[in-house]
Amino acid sequence: MTPADVLKLADEKNVRMVDLRFLDFVGIWQHFTVPRCELTEDLFEDGLGFDGSSIRGWQPIHASDMIVLPDPSTAVMDPFMEVPTLVLICDIADPMTKEGYSRDPRFIAKKAEKYLQSTGIGDTIYIGPEPEFFIFDDIRFSQGSDHSFYFVDSVEGIWNTGRDEGPNLGYKPRHKEGYFPVPPTDSQHDLRTEMCLVMEDLGIVVECQHHEVATAGQAEIDMRFESLLKMGDQLMWFKYIVKNVARRWNKTVTFMPKPLAGDNGTGMHTHQSIWKDGKPLFAGDGYGGMSEMAMHYIGGILKHAKALNAFTNPTTNSYKRLVPGFEAPINLAYSSRNRSASIRLPMYSTSPKAKRIEVRFPDPSCNGYLAFAAMLMAGLDGIQNKIDPGDPLDKDIYGLSPEELAKVPHAAGSLEEALDALKDDHDFLLKGDVFTQDVIDTWIKYKMENEVKPLRLQPSPGEFELYFDI
Repeated sequence: MTPADVLKLADEKNVRMVDLRFLDFVGIWQHFTVPRCELTEDLFEDGLGFDGSSIRGWQPIHASDMIVLPDPSTAVMDPFMEVPTLVLICDIADPMTKEGYSRDPRFIAKKAEKYLQSTGIGDTIYIGPEPEFFIFDDIRFSQGSDHSFYFVDSVEGIWNTGRDEGPNLGYKPRHKEGYFPVPPTDSQHDLRTEMCLVMEDLGIVVECQHHEVATAGQAEIDMRFESLLKMGDQLMWFKYIVKNVARRWNKTVTFMPKPLAGDNGTGMHTHQSIWKDGKPLFAGDGYGGMSEMAMHYIGGILKHAKALNAFTNPTTNSYKRLVPGFEAPINLAYSSRNRSASIRLPMYSTSPKAKRIEVRFPDPSCNGYLAFAAMLMAGLDGIQNKIDPGDPLDKDIYGLSPEELAKVPHAAGSLEEALDALKDDHDFLLKGDVFTQDVIDTWIKYKMENEVKPLRLQPSPGEFELYFDI
């Protein structure tokens, strides 16, 4: 779609307002809105200014002026605004040079795609994430010098079987038994269907939707794979849609990896494959029907996994999910069918086009542009250096002896460990200037100063339970 096409679309849809959106460093959509009269072809060339110092992890106040440059190919109508509103996803640029801003996650994703093409290895990386999330009916939390608490509730929560709901009708999924029951146990089928239909109206291809394993409204909606940049855009629309549809139903959605104790956390298994000239490159006659290139890509992911965790699992809460001894895929191994390995080779189809790897440790708290780009760079490093991923792990990991299990490396055990790993292992990200040293340093500093260190200082309710009577 060209700028002229966008103007034509705006006229056809009787657009009154234009919403300009971009992603902050951490991964939250930001926006500001201008009237239709501001939408001209010049806007796509000249952009509009804003204060970059007010965006998390971006400019200092003495160099705060930035501009947004709308991408005309992203133009769609907002499905929630009362007034006809056209949405444009924007790139961020320096107002003087018009060069892309190094800390703009979308710019990093674009550079990752260009780097892939420059290597000659392939021309397209396809990404297929499976974002999970919880749909709650109530959420309250507060932290102060004199208190700390959170409270979540869901009409589906198994803890509510005894609550007077006037009347309580039961059918609440037990812990770890929420996978695939039909209604009425699955009470949110119509809600998820509405989410899917809104996505389809915006051009997102949905493959399936279902209740996930946990009680209390854990859900999953799968999108058809797309190229890296487009999937980064789609993931932002995905989060926007599910949150706003839930709001219509007077419910709320969270992508926190571990909002409930004692039940499954929320992951985002991410399927990946490289193509060239319209042909898949991960299909072959090796293990699991994979090519040597695919094996080396896996080797790169496994080698750099702990550093990748800093982007794929970027919250302290992420490591309440990635815990040894449970079902989370912390074991840095690969297998054709073993879902306890951190990389799985899906065996649903023998078609070469379906051959892909599934990286299972990411979670949906991540900034998709950064996480997808980082995994691509790790995989390319594996291909370029012919990194051997070792032997597959087809045994039941939970049946291994302590001696056998000790030989299987693990993903990072905390955000601080992941950030330390990134500090020591990031040269692979700097290739092609995809990630800059400034981006790496700023990411580590921001996460340490704003998340890791503050939470060290805050007592938790669990600590009162354990230690108050000491």
